Amino acid sequence: MAMTMFFCRLGSLNALGQTRGSSWWRRALGRAPPSPDTIGRVAGLIELDGVRALGRQVYARLKRGKALNPPAHGWLTAVLDGHEVHATYQRHCPGCWERTIHGQHGDRIQYYHRVVSVSLVTQDLRVLLDAEPIQAGEDEIATALRLLDRVVQAYPRAFDLIQGDGLYTDPRFFQWAVAHGKYALSVLKDERRDLLQEAQQLFESMPPVIVPEGNVRRECWDLEGFRTWPQAGVPVRVVRCRETRSVRRQLDQQIHEEASEWYWATTLPTRQAPTGTVVHLGHSRWDIENQGFNELVNRWHADHVYRHDPNALLVFWLLAQICLTVFYAFFRRNLQRAARAAMSMFHVSRLVQAELYQSLTRAPPECLAASCCHPSALLHSRPGADAPNPCAEEAPGAQTKRLSRVKRRKSSGRNP
Repeated sequence: MAMTMFFCRLGSLNALGQTRGSSWWRRALGRAPPSPDTIGRVAGLIELDGVRALGRQVYARLKRGKALNPPAHGWLTAVLDGHEVHATYQRHCPGCWERTIHGQHGDRIQYYHRVVSVSLVTQDLRVLLDAEPIQAGEDEIATALRLLDRVVQAYPRAFDLIQGDGLYTDPRFFQWAVAHGKYALSVLKDERRDLLQEAQQLFESMPPVIVPEGNVRRECWDLEGFRTWPQAGVPVRVVRCRETRSVRRQLDQQIHEEASEWYWATTLPTRQAPTGTVVHLGHSRWDIENQGFNELVNRWHADHVYRHDPNALLVFWLLAQICLTVFYAFFRRNLQRAARAAMSMFHVSRLVQAELYQSLTRAPPECLAASCCHPSALLHSRPGADAPNPCAEEAPGAQTKRLSRVKRRKSSGRNP
């Protein structure tokens, strides 16, 4: 039932509960679904291993169907990032983090939950593999490593490279990659790091490599063999990219140039990953933000608190990830190119939602003809009132006579 809620993007268990009268549930379950309170309570009791096993089944089906091909550069990447699931001032549970918010009306304690998710970046799909909550007293890197330990056992050959933002330029992250035979890539942006300072000094005396791509002009510098960061355990490679993008402003219709600069630290060897490949891999991290968290939160309502319980929060988050992966696979792999060009993903989700609501707008044909259960009458009825059904109170044969009279009027052209 919760997966149907996510596929239809209803946004709450109460909205799901209002569809209990739909005949779709009787066709799918053979009975009406349980109440919203029951669904939330059961979510707090579900074993997480069973939910993660469902995600592994989805991955296995996609892998068997040749849907997880690597991008053009040939690297399958696991991107990690942390996300704040929700924040509130009113309610809290044993798994909540606390922070003090300083405002005009004094200090307030805010409660929130955070998770670390791992996403597999392929040629056509972004597969959200797993998630792990950040426990009290630990940082995001410690949670990410615990998540990677479980993911590498469940998906041992799914990826060759692990990647993160500037927070993941951490010795523990790079040491884990080396110990498990993987490569690591992260954003390098801390000005206090000796590694970044040494790379900047060396790049000043090097001519850049120009890599044009559409309206973006890239100037790249690339050096490997840095030993200024001995905590990583291996020599690292640093790639610098200065990007100049031409943008036409809508206000004055003039072309303006926007410049940005990026540094990445990686263990990828130059012979296997040229400079352009590292740049593309570095920018692919945005996919987990754009097609991962932003999509889950803004369109799939994954940050809604369906039940404030640590286990239930993680169960609903994992189910939302699985539903997003299945929906992307359906849109990319099952729909023809002409259908994808004519319909957006949001429109397709509305069609899925309409299937659930369609039977709720229907009434028996005989009742519509007798105007006893017309939708307009249902909309203007008082909520909770037990209004009598005129069809049920009529004498035997009266309803048949009424229908015959209506049909005669329709055949003669008169107003029924």
